[in-house]
Amino acid sequence: MLNKIADAVKNYEIDAIETYVSAALTSGISAKEILDEGLVKGMDDIGRRFSSGEVFVPEVLMAANTMQAGMDLIREELVASGDDQSRGRVIIGTVKGDLHDIGKKLVGMMFEGAGYEVIDLGVDIPAEIFVEEAKNLDVDFVGMSAMLTTTMTEMKQVVDLLKTQNVRAVPLVGGAPLTAEFAASIGANYSHDAASAVDLIKSL
Repeated sequence: MLNKIADAVKNYEIDAIETYVSAALTSGISAKEILDEGLVKGMDDIGRRFSSGEVFVPEVLMAANTMQAGMDLIREELVASGDDQSRGRVIIGTVKGDLHDIGKKLVGMMFEGAGYEVIDLGVDIPAEIFVEEAKNLDVDFVGMSAMLTTTMTEMKQVVDLLKTQNVRAVPLVGGAPLTAEFAASIGANYSHDAASAVDLIKSL
């Protein structure tokens, strides 16, 4: 049954996922097993296929929506059993002056699929808001997105402010105009796509 759940995620079968997850719960499989060996396993495969160019953004979004449908069915049991602990808490947002959203959303979905709690701040977010929310929400990571060369410099403002205010959250950056060299120059961690962002956050 767990393999069927994983396959449903991989094949974007949002109707079937509800049937399989419900059947798994009825048969006594724990919500934690369904999450780790079914939903997350399926999403991990999508991440690998996305990274290798076998699937693209629309397919990843469909898989993420399928996984979320399954998550909705097990969330209550996860909380009741105490197995709802995430791997970490992440805030993500597009930096000030930039309104691009798709890449950020995709990364957020991939992070959730990998077991992280994600808070999406939205777009056009000033450095002060990133840092304020990082402190208020006690996050482990601050993810920043930029699609314009004119806005990527805003990332340095966030990183510098995190340092001056002694916020220990790890800065993550990504977006079309960025490079690993730029990220290193501002003291941030870089990934070039959503799948590698998951590998990066796991390694950190």
